[in-house]
Amino acid sequence: MIHHSDAGSRYTSFRLAEHLDAAGIATSIGSVGDAYDNALMESTIGLFKTELIKPRRPWKTLSDVELATAEYVAENNHYQAAKKPQVTTNI
Repeated sequence: MIHHSDAGSRYTSFRLAEHLDAAGIATSIGSVGDAYDNALMESTIGLFKTELIKPRRPWKTLSDVELATAEYVAENNHYQAAKKPQVTTNI
C-alpha cells in the first residue's frame, strides 16, 4: 500500500511518517508546485465523496464508513471489469 499526498506540512510530518512506517505503508509525495501531479487522486476522492460520503450523511460509526467504502470499491471494480471489451482472436 502507498500513501500518496501533496507536500503539505501535515503530510510531511515525522509523526505521520512514523505512523505509516509502523503500519507498513510506503509514502509518496508529489512534486512541489505541480497542480497536475495529484489531479487523478483528487478527482477520485471527489467522486467518492459525491457518490457515497455526502449523500449518506450523517455517518454513525467509522465501521459504517469502512463497510460502505469496501462495498463501493467492490461495486466499482465489478462495473469496470464488466465494461472491459472482450478480446477475441480468430486464428
